[in-house]
Amino acid sequence: MNIFLSDKNRLVQRIAHGFCEIEIQPIAGKIDKEAHFPWDVVKKMGELGYFGIQAPKSLGGAALDTVDYILIIEEISKSCAALGLCVAVHNSVALYPLLAFGSEEQKKKWAPQLTSGNKIGAFCLTEPNAGSDASGIESEAISKDRYYVINGSKAFVTNGGVAGIYLIFARTNPNNGNKGISVLIVERGTPGLIVGDLEELCGVRANPVSSVRLNDCEVPSQNLLGREGAGLSIGFAALDIGRIGIAAQAAGIARAALEEAIRYSKQRHQFGVPIAKHQALSMMIADMATKVDAARLMAYRAATLRDKGESFSQASAMAKLFSSEISSEVTDQALQIHGGYGYSKSYPVERYYRDARVTRIYEGTSEVHKMVIARGIMGN
Repeated sequence: MNIFLSDKNRLVQRIAHGFCEIEIQPIAGKIDKEAHFPWDVVKKMGELGYFGIQAPKSLGGAALDTVDYILIIEEISKSCAALGLCVAVHNSVALYPLLAFGSEEQKKKWAPQLTSGNKIGAFCLTEPNAGSDASGIESEAISKDRYYVINGSKAFVTNGGVAGIYLIFARTNPNNGNKGISVLIVERGTPGLIVGDLEELCGVRANPVSSVRLNDCEVPSQNLLGREGAGLSIGFAALDIGRIGIAAQAAGIARAALEEAIRYSKQRHQFGVPIAKHQALSMMIADMATKVDAARLMAYRAATLRDKGESFSQASAMAKLFSSEISSEVTDQALQIHGGYGYSKSYPVERYYRDARVTRIYEGTSEVHKMVIARGIMGN
C-alpha cells in the first residue's frame, strides 16, 4: 500500500501508528467499556496537530494534505474508532466550514481554539425529524436587532458532550425552503444552549454523542457563518470531506479486525493444526484482505482527487459507501473466525463489530449514498 504514498505521507503514517500503539491501543477497550472520553490522550493528539490537520499554520494548524488526513484517521480508528470519529468530525465538518466559509474575524477568533484541540467542534444538523433529508430542519434562528434567537433541538451530535464550539443549522427564513437554512456558530456556555444526556450507544462508546437543545439562545449576528440561506451548501461541502474521513475510519476498523483474525487463526488449534491451515478459513481471510485493501485504495483515491483540486464528491461517496459496507463484512467474518470467543468481550473483535456497524449510518446512510452515486452517474 505504501507505494502509493509520498515520503511525507509515510512519515505522517509512521508517527500516527507509533502514537496510537503507545497511547491509544492500551486503553481502547477500557474507554469503550466505561464510555469514557480520554481528555489526557486528546490533549496529546492536539499537541501533534491532529485537531488542525489541514488548517494553515498561521491559524495553528499542521497544514497537511487530505491524504495525510485520512492516514491519521485510519491509524487512530484502527486502535479506537471512537477517537477516530472525534478527530474526523472535528476536522471535516466543524473546522473545515469555518476555514472555507468564515470571515477573517471568525477564523482568527475560533480557528486557533479548534486547531489546538483546546475546544472540540461539533456539527449540529440532524434533528428528530431531519437526518437523511436535511431539508426537514425545523430549528429556527430569528434575526432581532444585532442578534439571532435560536430555538430547536438537535439529535445524535458527535462530540456533543465535550464540544466547545457548535455549528448549528437553523432556518433563518422559514418561507424560503432549502435556501432558508443558515449556519450559526454557538459557543458552549452560551445561555440557552443546553447539552443533553449522552446517548448509550452500541459502538464508538468513548465518543460522547448527545442531543443539543436551543431555548431562546441568543448569538450575535456576526456568528453567522457565510451568508444567510447558504446552510445546506455549506453542510454538503463539509460532508464531502467528512465522507472521506469516515471511509478511512471504516477501513481502519476493518484492518484491525483482519489483523486480529490472522493472529487468532495462527494461535487457535483444531484437528491438530492451527485453524489458519484449514482451507475454508484461509479463503475467508484472503477475501477479507482483498476487501480491506480495496476500501483503503478508494479512500486514497478520493483524498488524492481533492488534493489535486479535482472533483471528488462522487469518489468520496463511493469510498464511504464501500468502506462502511466492507467494514461490517470484515468484522463479522473476523468474529466468526474467533467462534464463541469472538462473541466475548474478552477479545477486541466484538468491539470492532459494534464500531463498524454505525459507519453505514452517519455522514449519510448507505442507501442515501447509493442515491447520490446513481444521480452522479446518470447526470440527474
